[in-house]
Amino acid sequence: MLGRTASDLFWLSRYVERAESMARLIEVGYRIALRPREGDGHHEEWRSTLTAAGCESGYSQKHASLEARHVVNYMLFEPDNPSSVCSCLARARQNARAQRTAMTAEMWQSLNQMWIDFKDVRPEVGEGNELPELLGWVKQRSALFRGTLLNTILRNDTFYFNQLGTFTERAENTARILNVKYYVLLPQNEIVGGGTDNHQWSAILRSVSAHRSYRWVYKESYRPARIAEYLILNRQMPRSLMSCYDEITSALDDLGRLYGNSAHCHALAEDTRSCLASGQIGPIFQCGLHEFLLDFIRRNHALSDAISRDYHFFE
Repeated sequence: MLGRTASDLFWLSRYVERAESMARLIEVGYRIALRPREGDGHHEEWRSTLTAAGCESGYSQKHASLEARHVVNYMLFEPDNPSSVCSCLARARQNARAQRTAMTAEMWQSLNQMWIDFKDVRPEVGEGNELPELLGWVKQRSALFRGTLLNTILRNDTFYFNQLGTFTERAENTARILNVKYYVLLPQNEIVGGGTDNHQWSAILRSVSAHRSYRWVYKESYRPARIAEYLILNRQMPRSLMSCYDEITSALDDLGRLYGNSAHCHALAEDTRSCLASGQIGPIFQCGLHEFLLDFIRRNHALSDAISRDYHFFE
C-alpha cells in the first residue's frame, strides 16, 4: 500500500474517533457543570475540559472569559480549532474522498451523511437543553461509521491502518477524559469521596458509556481507584487503555505478517502494552495518576509518529 493511502486511512479513522471523543469530553464538562458551584471553583469544569482536550490556548486567543456557551461552540463548531467536531468531520471526509476506492460504499455513505447533517446544525443548539441530544447524535453517527467499517471491509492492510487510527486516538482520549478529574477543583468545604467528588467520577464514567458496566464488574459504589483501574487496566472495558493497546498490537502484528517484517513502532506498542499489562492501580495512584496519564499520552504520541515514519506516510 502507498504511504499516502495508509496515512489517509489512519487519519480518517483518527478524525472520526476524535470527533466522538470531543463530544465525550464536552459531556464530562456538561455533567459536572450541572452541579451548582460557587467561588473559586465556578466554571472550573469547563477550564478542565479545555485543558484536557488541549484546546485552552486556542480558546484563550478567541475569548477573554470562560463561558459555557463559548467553550461548547469552540469545541463543536469552531473551524479554526483543529480538534473541533466540525474540523474533525471535515478532515475525515476529505481523507475519505481521497481514498474512495479503498473504502466500501457503506463507509463513505455513513461518513458523508454525518458531515452533511452536522453542517445543518445551528450553533445555538449547543447553548440549551438540546446539547445532550446533539452529543449523543455525534456518538451514534461515529458508531455507525465504525459499524459499517467492521462489517463491510476486507481484513487486509486497509482494515489494519483503520484499526490503528481508531485505537491510537481512542486510547489518548480515554486518558484525556480521565485526566479531566485532575483539573477540576473540589469546593473548599468538600472532601474526597464526598458528594461532589462522586458526582465528578460518575460523570467521567458516563461520558465513556461505562456507568452501568462498572457496576456489573465491581458491584460497589464509586471509588476513584476502582474507576481509574477500570478505565486504564481492565481489558474487558472496550475504551480502556489496556483494551486499546491490545487492539493496536494486534493490528501491527497483522501488518507485520502481511508485509513480512516488523518495524520500530511494533516494539514501542508492545512496550506500552506490557507496561499496562503488568501495571497495578495502587502504585499508579501513589506515583500520581496525572503524571501517569501524561506519560501515557507522550508514549501514544511517540507511537503515532513511529507509525508515520515506519510506514512512510508522507512519501
